[in-house]
Amino acid sequence: MPLTRIVADAFGAVTICLVAVLIILGFLCIAYSFYFRSRVRNQGFVQLSYFSGPWIIRVIFIAFAIWWGFGEILRLSLLRREGRVLNSIDLKWQENICKGYIVSNLGFAEPCLFLTLVFLLRAPLQKMESGILSQKWNGKTAGFVFLYCFPVFVLQLIIILIGPRLHKDMSNFQNLPSYFTRTSAASMNVAFCTYPLLSTILLGLFATVLTAYLFWLGRRILKLVINKGLQKRVYTLILSVSSFLPLRVLLLGLSVLSKPETVLFEFLAFSAFLALLSCAGVCIFMLVYCPVADSLALGSLQDLEARRRFIDDHNDTISLVANQSHLEESGGISPGRNSDTSTKRGSISFRHMGRDNGTSLGPFVELSPLFSEP
Repeated sequence: MPLTRIVADAFGAVTICLVAVLIILGFLCIAYSFYFRSRVRNQGFVQLSYFSGPWIIRVIFIAFAIWWGFGEILRLSLLRREGRVLNSIDLKWQENICKGYIVSNLGFAEPCLFLTLVFLLRAPLQKMESGILSQKWNGKTAGFVFLYCFPVFVLQLIIILIGPRLHKDMSNFQNLPSYFTRTSAASMNVAFCTYPLLSTILLGLFATVLTAYLFWLGRRILKLVINKGLQKRVYTLILSVSSFLPLRVLLLGLSVLSKPETVLFEFLAFSAFLALLSCAGVCIFMLVYCPVADSLALGSLQDLEARRRFIDDHNDTISLVANQSHLEESGGISPGRNSDTSTKRGSISFRHMGRDNGTSLGPFVELSPLFSEP
């Protein structure tokens, strides 16, 4: 028993640390998204408004991940041992905390997390007028997420609240093992949170449908992506979601084969937590940080290009004025009559020479921020 307690406390401490890291990174990404939004609105990067369109849904996605992380902390037996934070709470209330954890995480946070991920991936495939650029897109998407999550939430609530009563009152449920509906197991005035098998099966069905839809959605996205870097991101995102989510459901299902206070149960519960944490971390990095970082880099390039054009136009104006003054002093000849002389002096920039000669060198130079004119 002491070894079990040490292992459980170790897993609990690592869980709290990892959730803290997730929360910190989540708030940093939220601040990064707000900073990107302010850059787009204040500096007039109209072209980048498409990439800042789903910023509310990105923030909601991080909020769901943080909500889920807090729920994982509440389920820990580490907090309910003697002398700990939740030890003073009555055993009945501890069991209610475990019920609330199942409904909150398996019935709300995780389904909403999966649904928000689907809508973020589906956004680039929509029309620009009715999609990300629409002012109502974020509100409609948030409404659809809650609407599609509601049936799962209600079913989980029925399993948690009504399932145990049916198991006790109806003879048809007498042969059904208790771990199908059990949410906690008491030992030494401590309630250990468990995962009801019916809740896990329901979550598994939901995750299976969404995973299949993500595969189909990923194929459509890959047909439109021509950049190899973006292709790697899509592959990484689809593979991580399709592997981590089934792994979590499988581990939660296997947890019913061991007692809650054993090392095996703690290992399975921690591994299931780690699987979804990895999935959430990859999704936040791919869907929140990377688009914002790429857009800010593009905005910086546009800013540098605008400055370069302003400097070039300013230099061209000074050069033309200097040439005109020199020609007037030398004989009063207008610049138009001595264009060869002004060209030989090299005072007009390369872009203006291209325009005077009727060539298309001007647009090429303007669209190449890595090159500068002499």
